[in-house]
Formats: sequence, C-alpha cells, structure tokens
Amino acid sequence: MEIRKAVLPVAGLGTRFLPATKAQPKEMLPVVDKPLVQYAVEELSSSGISMAIFVTGRGKDAIEDHFDSSPELEQMLKGHGKEQLLDQVRSVSSLVQMTYVRQKRPLGLGHAILVARELVGPEPFAVVLSDDVIDAPVPCVRQMMDVFERYGRSVVAIQQVSRSAVSSYGIIKAEPVPDHNLSGRLYRITDMVEKPDPRRAPSNLAIIGRYILTPAVFGELVSTPRGAGGEIQLTDALRRLLMKEPIYAYLFEGKRYDAGDKLGFLQATVEIALKRPDLGAAFRKYLKGLKM
Repeated sequence: MEIRKAVLPVAGLGTRFLPATKAQPKEMLPVVDKPLVQYAVEELSSSGISMAIFVTGRGKDAIEDHFDSSPELEQMLKGHGKEQLLDQVRSVSSLVQMTYVRQKRPLGLGHAILVARELVGPEPFAVVLSDDVIDAPVPCVRQMMDVFERYGRSVVAIQQVSRSAVSSYGIIKAEPVPDHNLSGRLYRITDMVEKPDPRRAPSNLAIIGRYILTPAVFGELVSTPRGAGGEIQLTDALRRLLMKEPIYAYLFEGKRYDAGDKLGFLQATVEIALKRPDLGAAFRKYLKGLKM
C-alpha cells in the first residue's frame, strides 16, 4: 500500500532547552532560519507524503500558526517588493496537507501515535520525530518507503552508535537481509530493547526518529502496558508486534543531527549553515578567524 500519511508527535515539553522553551515549542527552535519541525515537514513533502498529522499539546499553537497562511505578512512583503521572502512564506503553508490532534496527557511516544489512530485509519504510515534532523541526498523517509514497497512490513531507521551511547536509544538485535539492491543496509529484527545497559545491549544499532509502520501497531499499542517512565513506549509495542509479523531495520544513508540535544542542535546549526550558498563562504571565513 502507498504511504500517504505521517504522524509528527510534537507534544513534548522540551525541558532540555529551558528556559528557551518556557514560552515557545521546542519544535519551533530555528536551525539557521527554519524551525526544527519545518525540516521534518519538508522531508515528508520531498518523500511524496501528502498529509502530516501533528499530535500536539498545550502551548503548541505556534506550530499550527507557522504552517498556516499569513495574509498580513504576505501583503507586507508584497508591498515592499520582497518577492523571494514572499515565496518562502507561502511555500511553508503548502508543503503538505496538515491536520492536528491533541494529546491531553504526556504518556509517551507510543501513546502519541495511538492518539492519531482515527486520522491514520487502516493504512501504513510514517512517524517522524522532528528532534532528528537528517541531511541526505534522498530523504530518509523516502529511503524507508522504498524498503516498504519491497517488503510490505514495518521499517525502522537505524544508525550505528558507540557502545557508551546505547543506553540512550532503543537497540535492536537483528540479522542482515541479503538484498543486493539495498547494499547490505537492511536487517530483519529478532528483538529490541529500550535503553539497555551497555554491557547487555544486543548490538550498537540504534533506532532513530523515523518509522514506517503497518496499522497493526495500533492493536499492540492499545494493549501495551506502561513501561519506562510510566509511559507507553513505542519500542515495547513494536516488540509485541514482532511476534506476529516481521519488522525490518534500515541503516539509512545520510547524516543525522540529534537536535533534541544542545550539542547536536549546535552541530546542526553550524553544519547546515556552512552548506548554505548564501551563508557558507562568509560563515566559514568567520569560523577560521576565531581566536580560540
């Protein structure tokens, strides 16, 4: 089946970025001149997904406003002859069709996805976490959609992490899939564990914030008890789903920035700025001239 919809959980409080997130959503923090959540939506649009389902919470109105049209701003830009900026502002609201549903209680990623069940319906869908900014020639979601088209089962994006970092991720145990079309990047998962002790982790292959899921995951989320932190963990539900149907892991091509972490956010800002045609040369010159 075609992947037409994506769920974007954006209800988190963003406590790692306080006090900046006291009065604005973490997802609206800018990397250069675009908020984190816009990078995620642009990835969806470039991947051919037509609908973004935002799972929001209190204090997240700025996200909806950002992707809405702004007649007053557009009129001002037009009146001042700022056509390039006008085109940029207008394009934001036309990237994909957008809809919003409220997660009333902070019960975890699994619960956030479950909240979107009625809007997703009985079809496969993507999940994108805007904390993960991924720079790739082919969008990460598009890469995973191609895997789904070949195998028709859930796919999670993975990357290799250091052993010392495995306790911050869901970690998989998996077997390589001999598919020469995917250059040794595909694995069939046999087990997974959320944030394991490094000494007991089954591998260093970590699940990151991109998923293609079959609708069967909703049945597992409904019956998954609360896990770590008293929350409904998506990893727990996927582990239950694993007993009923295959789940694949794809070692995506590209570079991921963990922009939910302060250092990762700074790295994303610097490296993305350096790649910008309008900023890169001057910014690189500035960095080289710093007296450290």
